[in-house]
Amino acid sequence: MSGRPAPEPLVEAAQRDLDALLGILESSGIEVRRPDPLPQTGAYSTPDWHCAAGYSLANPRDLLMVLGDEILETPTAWRSRYFETHAYRSLLHEYFRTGARWTAAPKPRLTDDFYDEGYVVPGKDEPVRYSVSERDCTFDAADFVRCGRDIFYTRSNVTNEFGIEWLRRHLGERYRIHRIESRSRQPMHIDTTFMPLAPGKALINPDNIVREQLPAALDDWDCRYAPPPVIKGVLELSSVWLTMNVLMLDPQRVLVEATQEPLMEMLDAWGFTPVPCPFMGYYVYGGGFHCATLDIRRRGELRSYCK
Repeated sequence: MSGRPAPEPLVEAAQRDLDALLGILESSGIEVRRPDPLPQTGAYSTPDWHCAAGYSLANPRDLLMVLGDEILETPTAWRSRYFETHAYRSLLHEYFRTGARWTAAPKPRLTDDFYDEGYVVPGKDEPVRYSVSERDCTFDAADFVRCGRDIFYTRSNVTNEFGIEWLRRHLGERYRIHRIESRSRQPMHIDTTFMPLAPGKALINPDNIVREQLPAALDDWDCRYAPPPVIKGVLELSSVWLTMNVLMLDPQRVLVEATQEPLMEMLDAWGFTPVPCPFMGYYVYGGGFHCATLDIRRRGELRSYCK
């Protein structure tokens, strides 16, 4: 965000963790593709604003949404991420040439009056309010998670009602959309709040979720609270609940950060097979396993897992 490269020790730690993740994925027979290098330290602008630097390319699931044979570029509310998907253009071209549908939501203008300049995080007893207005259509892909024909989402500081309604109309009758109510004071991205693991099973955040207030579509699901996270140090770009940002390799095996022993014990007792992988160094860049990956193809058929 400062326009300067991250300190080398942080880069090296994140790279070690990423290499460990890639080793697990590739040894499981998963083909791994990477974005093109895209410098993040240069300034850029539009007719409406100037940005000192980009953000990062660490988390493809934030701004790209895969819906069957469609890959959708989402309209982020962050100026620093406005051109981030350019790093994936060569892959998008390739997927388009081989049959994928490539869609981009309307690019927002992100003028100054889109943001609440006086925004402060609401207190515990205050109603939730957001730092962005409804002047533009904005949403991040990471505020949505798909379970077959059903999509669950949270309203957040990057996803507004305009964006949610745009996506609802775009999808039409292909998918059903359900809102997850979050008690987070700074809501951003669903995958530290509600994480589906397998048909009928989901991990939920005890700080943000009241189980009894989950959508009716989940009435027959086994939704369990994640144990408290094991965190060393301070996370500046994300919640400590990145620990529940796991990745399913298949219906049984689940990638879990290697220091999260309480979570691995819980998942093991629940019938899953935890696969530990160090990833705390990558957390510095605001993402866990789910954020850092974007599965383009999975085996199986499209079906409904909800009521």
